[in-house]
Amino acid sequence: MSISSTRVVIALSGGVDSSVAAYLLKEKGYDVLGVFMKNWHDESVTISEECPWLEDSYDAMLVAQKLNIPFKVIDLSDQYKEKIVDYMFNEYESGNTPNPDVLCNREIKFDVFLETAKQLNADFIATGHYARVLSIDKSNKTYFGLKSGIDVEKDQSYFLCQLNQYQLSKTLFPIGNLKKDDVREIAKKQGLITAEKKDSQGLCFIGKVKLPDFLQQKLVRKKGNVILISRDNDMYKKDFGYDDYAYQKQDGKIIGNHIGSHFFTIGQRKGLSIGGMKEPLFILATDTINNLIYVGEGSDHPGLYRKSLKVYADNFHVVNPYYNILNLNKLKARIRYRQALQEVSISADKDCFYFDFTKKQKAIARGQFISIYKGDELIASGVID
Repeated sequence: MSISSTRVVIALSGGVDSSVAAYLLKEKGYDVLGVFMKNWHDESVTISEECPWLEDSYDAMLVAQKLNIPFKVIDLSDQYKEKIVDYMFNEYESGNTPNPDVLCNREIKFDVFLETAKQLNADFIATGHYARVLSIDKSNKTYFGLKSGIDVEKDQSYFLCQLNQYQLSKTLFPIGNLKKDDVREIAKKQGLITAEKKDSQGLCFIGKVKLPDFLQQKLVRKKGNVILISRDNDMYKKDFGYDDYAYQKQDGKIIGNHIGSHFFTIGQRKGLSIGGMKEPLFILATDTINNLIYVGEGSDHPGLYRKSLKVYADNFHVVNPYYNILNLNKLKARIRYRQALQEVSISADKDCFYFDFTKKQKAIARGQFISIYKGDELIASGVID
């Protein structure tokens, strides 16, 4: 199949990254179609008077016009609400800390959008992510891998950690080999309206609203106690292994109240509004069943740090099955975006995968995703229990 007859449907978000990605595809000679995904317009949980999706869709349209490529707007808001927003509320209500960007990529951009693109006769989809796809041929079979973007500061492979072989086989990342400064320079030279546009800071597809504000419009406030755990508590003299909730078995001092444990996450500092402490308070654990929050003083409180975590086998995802993860060494992992990769060892039984870090990790929370790397390739991921 020639490049000129290969149709690529690119997700134009109205930002500079997808704009330049579209330009690069057009320059290579692909048959490019730009699509803007309208995924959120529920005014009941939009507290800003601004309407970011309208602004973004207009910018995306102008980019398509500049590049002389066809452009469409598709409405995926029903699927987004069901697969992302409702799930996110349920997770927080259960005391977990989901990552909406990871879920959005897995459930919307590389699932619903991919299927929609196929109906538009797409051979591939493309996005403006800073990541790369590789292929490995072995025994007459091709395996697809996910590599970090060249720009270490902008690498977005973590957000793509749940993609599968089929999704990777149908995806192009045109800017994965570029640095952000180079992307902006290309946009300026081509006169793209998004060249100087700031990167989005809101929730994936929802816009300029902070997560706590968003949650408080759907989750019910429930007054509960804030319990202080001292840093010299006996619990820190013991090895609790993979027991995430040892905090809840300890006695502590009630120092105030909160508006609902499901609004908070481990490692959080802001939002407690409790004064009179020698050092800032950080959340060590939440108990949504009894509506309790456990806190400690100082960012170096030992309760914030753990060396191990587990992932149930059902929640463990192999990105590239070319590798047997249990037979590999020198693996590294991260539990949040932009965290430096950390040395980790992995073991497993029939029910769980166990991860032991060389150095203690800060603020590990249920519901977060751990991504596993071999060199610069992300080979597996899982939902932390």
